[in-house]
Amino acid sequence: MSNEKLTICFVRRGYSPSGGAEAYLKRLARGVVDAGHEARLFTTSEWPENEWPFGEIVRVRARSTIAFANEIERIRADLKCEVLVSLERICRCDVYRAGDGVHLAWLNRRRKFESPWHRFTRVFNGKHREMLRLEEALLNERGAEHVIVNSRMVKEEIVDLYNYRRDKIDIVHTGIPLDQFHADAELRVKSRAELGLTNEEIAVLFAGTGWERKGLRFAVDAVEACDNPKVRLLIAGRGNVRRYRSDRATFLGELDDMRPAYAAADIFILPTIYDPFSNASLEALACGLPVITTRANGFSEIMEDRIHGSIVDLPEDINGLANAIEDWCDPTRRGAARPNILKRASQFDISVNVAQTLAILLRIAAQPKE
Repeated sequence: MSNEKLTICFVRRGYSPSGGAEAYLKRLARGVVDAGHEARLFTTSEWPENEWPFGEIVRVRARSTIAFANEIERIRADLKCEVLVSLERICRCDVYRAGDGVHLAWLNRRRKFESPWHRFTRVFNGKHREMLRLEEALLNERGAEHVIVNSRMVKEEIVDLYNYRRDKIDIVHTGIPLDQFHADAELRVKSRAELGLTNEEIAVLFAGTGWERKGLRFAVDAVEACDNPKVRLLIAGRGNVRRYRSDRATFLGELDDMRPAYAAADIFILPTIYDPFSNASLEALACGLPVITTRANGFSEIMEDRIHGSIVDLPEDINGLANAIEDWCDPTRRGAARPNILKRASQFDISVNVAQTLAILLRIAAQPKE
């Protein structure tokens, strides 16, 4: 079947212009089309027509997570495709790409940082109940015939929490277009000037939406704990700015193009509570930045501690984070580490990810349906 033209249907609810899943899906669809196959997207009205030049868009009218999943299930028999690939929690699919990780695992980790009141009210949160019910359908009830994850961490969570068959889970690490993310000296000078950064100041960049999960408060506290008064924190992304005020912080907002921020920075930090595999961490690495993150970030699996950055066991370890920042403030150390950082990032071009993912989809398409 690998020589035949296949129709591969993708499912993604909603759209965010800065969303990592959306960017990944468009790159994967380009790979599918370039390989001679057809890509079809099932989504909601939010996805712009001009952001899917790869084939047909089928609009699904549904306001909630569960309504969207039920509508996909209703029309599933009429989809007419060889492989149904979902980037969403739905009822059933051929391949579930768990790019968002395991919701149950995230909630379990989150409990440690919540007040008793928040834990109590979350029990009655309909959104969480819907997501957990669909996750149960996909993984525990085997609605997903195969699963693709972007880190060993997520694979182990699926096996441990849902007793899913290990041999049905493929690990494909995240990739990025490396030609778009690289060190640029000219851009660095321009970006730092626009941000009012002096040559002596050390810019620590935090990037991401969902600041609670990404650990922004730990990043703020760590920067404030640094003895070096020249350390500044740049914060890119969307969130409640008032909750994270700091004299050392500059809020950049949600950026359509992150490259100027990476160019201006000296260090990247993401003390996340839970992240399957941070795209921003890999982009920062490709731009030559040492990455400070936690073991709760699947990205840490491709790092060597103190070689490509620093891995801190716990996001709330403010002293550990501050010490890591102080260590990487040394320009000589950053310069010496840069070749190893860039070499590591070079192994994760999006073309590698697309080739591996497409090979899995073609293999699955050739298998008889269970």
